[in-house]
Amino acid sequence: MPKLKLKTHSGSKDRFRVTKNGRVRARHSGKNHFLQKKSGANKRKLAGLDTLQGANSKTVKLRIGA
Repeated sequence: MPKLKLKTHSGSKDRFRVTKNGRVRARHSGKNHFLQKKSGANKRKLAGLDTLQGANSKTVKLRIGA
């Protein structure tokens, strides 16, 4: 019997990206609101994308079908 295919998880599809080398990239958390109390250095640190590690990366890849 063939292995069942999983549907792509829509929320994960919008939030994560897989690079050509297989790394999973995502936005940093904490940059949506309450930004006045955060320092400029902290906000700059949260810019760009973060790379997921280990089990998190494996789970996301399973959910987005990569």
